[in-house]
Amino acid sequence: MSGIMLSLLGRNAGVSYITATGGTITTSGNYKYHTFTGNGTFSVSAVGSGSVDSNIIDYLVVAGGGAGGGKIGGGGGAGGYRDGTGQTVTASSYTITVGGGGAAAPVVNPAPRGASGSSSSISGSFSSSCTGGGAGGTFDNTAGLSGGSGGGGTRSAGGGSGTSGEGNSGGTGSDATTRRAAGGGGKSASGTNGDPSGTPGPGGAGAQWLNGTYYAGGGGGGSDSAQTTSVGSGGTGGGGVGATGANTPGAGGTNTGGGGGGGGNVSGGPQGPGASGGSGVVIIRYRYQ
Repeated sequence: MSGIMLSLLGRNAGVSYITATGGTITTSGNYKYHTFTGNGTFSVSAVGSGSVDSNIIDYLVVAGGGAGGGKIGGGGGAGGYRDGTGQTVTASSYTITVGGGGAAAPVVNPAPRGASGSSSSISGSFSSSCTGGGAGGTFDNTAGLSGGSGGGGTRSAGGGSGTSGEGNSGGTGSDATTRRAAGGGGKSASGTNGDPSGTPGPGGAGAQWLNGTYYAGGGGGGSDSAQTTSVGSGGTGGGGVGATGANTPGAGGTNTGGGGGGGGNVSGGPQGPGASGGSGVVIIRYRYQ
């Protein structure tokens, strides 16, 4: 047997890794991923030994995104985003909670506010949690709500604030005359203000996790059809596009924590509802070979 082969055998002798169940299990390279798109349990039946990375995990926790506001509505804020690397685990069970996206409000007058998203968490020998995204403001309830990331405001109202370490604030609406709502905040950037001479505000960008996917983008703002035909784009990472006129805004992406897009309005005519926020996700990965 060659010296190289003997060296490899000696290096890997006695090395074992985590054994666990729960969620949808996939592999990529040397890593195993447990993806939870709903509530569940991550059960570690054995931890590894013989290697510095044989009993540690990396994790991502994303909460549900907030709904976009209706009738020239602000974009919904993205669900809070927290991640960690090098976390030691024990042979035990971890409770996984995955937050739902905020529901859009019905089309009635005055325009009611949609719902904020729900929180997500990992709970066990270590814990991590994050806050649901704030709902976007409506023409009649103008300010965005605070959350993991804040919802965007409309008219001249400001956006909600984000939670430190989880996300950013929503933007501020243009004014009562130009009627361009602001984008909701995302993990990596605040929502953009509505531009009085241009477009509704885009949602703030999300962040890319270790699997290469972006999460927690804010929803785009909506506008009045008499003011602009442009829409507020959703933030990268599941943010929904805003609407103008009676068009349908985009919902936050499923299991991304993206905020919902803000609704539009037709002057003297129908108002558009906001869109619902995207559900959250929890992902755990560890080395398995």
